[in-house]
Amino acid sequence: MYLSDYHTHCSLSFDSKTPVEDMVRAGIAQGLQEMCLTDHVDLFRPRETAHWEHDFSNREETFARADQAADGKIIVRRGIELGEAMRDFAYADELLSRLPELDFVIGSQHQLSEKYDWNDLYFMPEATEQEAREQIADYLTLVLETAKWGKFSVLGHLTLPLRYMNENHGMHMSFDGFEDEVAQVFRALIENGCGIECNVNRGNTPLPDAKWLRLYHELSGEIITIGTDAHTPEFVGMRARETQELLKSCGLNYVCTFEKKKPVFHKI
Repeated sequence: MYLSDYHTHCSLSFDSKTPVEDMVRAGIAQGLQEMCLTDHVDLFRPRETAHWEHDFSNREETFARADQAADGKIIVRRGIELGEAMRDFAYADELLSRLPELDFVIGSQHQLSEKYDWNDLYFMPEATEQEAREQIADYLTLVLETAKWGKFSVLGHLTLPLRYMNENHGMHMSFDGFEDEVAQVFRALIENGCGIECNVNRGNTPLPDAKWLRLYHELSGEIITIGTDAHTPEFVGMRARETQELLKSCGLNYVCTFEKKKPVFHKI
């Protein structure tokens, strides 16, 4: 079994203080063959030149430190998590052209639309079930726009709203009833040669879970990565084996890694 973690963050991300060396050493300790650094590049404030995340001068140096820490014991790929590209697709294209050469790009959505003042899902207040369903519908509209744009490797944590609705607010929401919308997203991704991520969600319910993984398979989706979304060392590589078994139970026979933005398929 080829073990990988394709969603990790270090101190390059605004929400992590962990040195990249510690993340890499954690990957080695977990027995991973490969991991990818996917620090945030977000368009929360499009074309705001003072936004520090759009200064990429320290990325190469951080990647070099990661390679040194790996010491030949683990493959460390170069990636980013590109958030909120739909705020300005032209600017997202520009950012991708300015970044160092990458192996992998996660396309992700963390915000709701202008209707909700572009509020981050993390900060959304507790809602009624009807309000939560309206938020999910809003979110999926933005995700579909991103999927149709398709300038990334995989779509990150498709069912992300459930992390905050259920884990933070104690709700019992699901994406049930949004089968057509999710299928539209999957078809757009597949048409553009993109895949999806199975986000281990730091040990909580995977994003997406089995129902949607099966639908992805039924629609002939093949490209899928496993990522923990680790921002600290203790989550790196979490449930790597169990998640591969989940994928297999949903009909998916391969897990992917990436090199120079090309998928590499590993038999489960």
